[in-house]
Amino acid sequence: MSTTAASFRVSAFRIGWYGGAQARLVWSSGRVPGRARPAPRFLPDTRTVRADWPRTLTCDTSGWPEGAYLLRLDADTGHQRYLPLIVRSTRATGRTVLMHAPATWQAYNRWGGYSLYNGSSGAYATRSLVVSFDRPYDGDGAEKFLVYERAAVVLAERLGIPLAYTTGTDVHRDPGVLRGATTVVALGHDEYWTPQQRDHLTRARDSGTNIAFLGANTCFRRVRLEQGDTAADRTVVCYKSAVRSDPYYATHPALATTDFRLAPAPDPESSLTGVLYEGYPTDAPYVVHTADHWLYEGTGVRAGDGFAHLVGVEYDRVTPDPSVPAPLEITAHSPLVCNGRPSHSDSAYYTAAGGAGVFATGTMRWVEGLMAGTPDGGRDHGMDTRTRDFVTRTTENLLRGFAQGPAARHRPAPRPNTDDVYRSTTA
Repeated sequence: MSTTAASFRVSAFRIGWYGGAQARLVWSSGRVPGRARPAPRFLPDTRTVRADWPRTLTCDTSGWPEGAYLLRLDADTGHQRYLPLIVRSTRATGRTVLMHAPATWQAYNRWGGYSLYNGSSGAYATRSLVVSFDRPYDGDGAEKFLVYERAAVVLAERLGIPLAYTTGTDVHRDPGVLRGATTVVALGHDEYWTPQQRDHLTRARDSGTNIAFLGANTCFRRVRLEQGDTAADRTVVCYKSAVRSDPYYATHPALATTDFRLAPAPDPESSLTGVLYEGYPTDAPYVVHTADHWLYEGTGVRAGDGFAHLVGVEYDRVTPDPSVPAPLEITAHSPLVCNGRPSHSDSAYYTAAGGAGVFATGTMRWVEGLMAGTPDGGRDHGMDTRTRDFVTRTTENLLRGFAQGPAARHRPAPRPNTDDVYRSTTA
């Protein structure tokens, strides 16, 4: 920690339902003396910022229930910051696994002036090529977790289905964390994946584990996790459009860091997700197509019903080509305009040969929709309580259905309709 305050305290809250409280205090520190630390270290070759500060405080998590936590830092000046923390599960058999996305958190983190998107001047050309976990998060410290993950955790815990918790970096290291899982849930913004993480999720799907993608732009960037000074997997590498400068470009092309769909080893994400990321930014209604789908049971929707602002700010669509799994059913087909070009966002459901069901919402605002119109709504983008009720019931149907095991065995099979949907769209 680095602070100009004379002291601070730390409180650890486990996120869950808890009768509507949505969090429970599990630990608090005593008063910790504050100290301002030196300026961060800057590595010019990759434009990487690292704090490299000594440890200020250690807390023992023995006895903490596995789950998603927020650590709140309270300075004696009244200032607050958060730290997201996942106490990971050691087994997943028979459980729904919530897979959090720290590589994506870190990719967007601009603490110290640099992220994988911008340098200190704000320019893309001076962005980091490698970002480090050895630095704080910017803003309130937990923006990506609070916006794209927390509400899904609360809902899943409220349902009472057996849950397990992990992160994309844990799945990268060890496919065993998924063994026997009924379902893996990728949350609202999970853009940055290693090839190993993708391979382990694909193998889990092929063995019968259902997958739910509650966002858009998922599994879009191929990254590497590399050694830091003191521990493994402390840096996220992504050269993006500068991929020819990646040391792996010529020697290990399948590990070169750019979009999964691009050279030198193109492998579009749609072979796993069923949908393909197409654009940013957009704001459009979510339009139901197959209203009688089991996902929409109890919502009261009819074909053509729309939910304002639910599609955005990034979106995915089905692209009819051989890489898309089959049989696949489009359940929502939402007209939109992105950068002046008309297109569509699609929600899609398919089943794999091993029995797994896979559902993708096709919109990044799905988890935000769970909070629409509430005091916790935050950036609800104008979504209303009707939208919240629809997203909540649909997500409940999805998680309860997938928790029963391979969806192909106990849920109606997809009714392939991609050709019909897009034929009618272009007619």
